[in-house]
Amino acid sequence: MRKRALGPAILLFALLVAGCESAIAPSASPTPVAATATVFASAIAAASPTPTPAVFAGICISVGGLPDRGCTPGAVDPAVTQGNLSTTICHAGYTATVRPPVDYTNALKKQGMADYGEPGTAADYEEDHLIPLELGGSPRDRKNLWPEPRNIYHGALAKDNVENGLNALVCGGQMTLSEAQSRIAADWQTALP
Repeated sequence: MRKRALGPAILLFALLVAGCESAIAPSASPTPVAATATVFASAIAAASPTPTPAVFAGICISVGGLPDRGCTPGAVDPAVTQGNLSTTICHAGYTATVRPPVDYTNALKKQGMADYGEPGTAADYEEDHLIPLELGGSPRDRKNLWPEPRNIYHGALAKDNVENGLNALVCGGQMTLSEAQSRIAADWQTALP
């Protein structure tokens, strides 16, 4: 009977214990989540006889076209209120006045793709405002921006239609601004009444 090398298994166990230890006793410089995930993924790959895909590719997880609520909870622009809708989101051309430049959003998209562990190229994603500009979403807050997949069933085009529908309801007085913002931040796929 052949004995298996225990080195990789011991390494993985040590890493797991080290991770638990830091949760119990805070250290002076905690290990960033992404670095810890990379170490775990490397240890798993080293312990496996065949390479395994990195389970911890990013620190955020997007499922079915929805962003990770911990990474992208949404953020609103305090300059947009229920009282000034006619001069902000209900005024033609408003979003062009607050939309951040492409060089700003492209840099965030690359970082977001890394954070979310998204495959492919930047062209496969839209740097999306979870709470859209046409509903008073914050133009530059990273908590409101994420790399939304373009080519999936519940992708960027479908969300754009929901955004436009909610804007019409708010501007038509059929829904309050805060209700529309809450609905789209919670789950844009079910945000329309």
